Amino acid sequence: MAASILIADDYEDNLELLRLLLVAAGYQVIESRNGAECLKLAKQIQPDLIMVDLSMPVLDGWELFRALRADELTASILCIAVTAHGDADRDRALQAGFNAYLSKPFRGAELLKTVAGLLSPTQAASYAAETSLQ
Repeated sequence: MAASILIADDYEDNLELLRLLLVAAGYQVIESRNGAECLKLAKQIQPDLIMVDLSMPVLDGWELFRALRADELTASILCIAVTAHGDADRDRALQAGFNAYLSKPFRGAELLKTVAGLLSPTQAASYAAETSLQ
């Protein structure tokens, strides 16, 4: 069964790009357009991974991440912080507990490598250690 990935992003072009890349790589993709919708979906479907845009309406990515970690249903879901602010938020996101960080615009190969690294049980721990050192 394909891993499920929930994308939280308020920008339609980002959703479409992520969906196309991830579906082509064999993942099941669910979309949400704000943090509140993502939180609701995360509790309902408990995806394998959530890609969180840090700047969203209703509930931003930081608040969404805190809410996910505070709920036992969603606390262990892998989360990737995604932002257009470049590397300015990288250290903050990784220190907050995000499993990985990607800046927009995405490079397809980097995105897929990050996702595969997190979803592979044998690579997840070493990948998390590598990315937090960068």
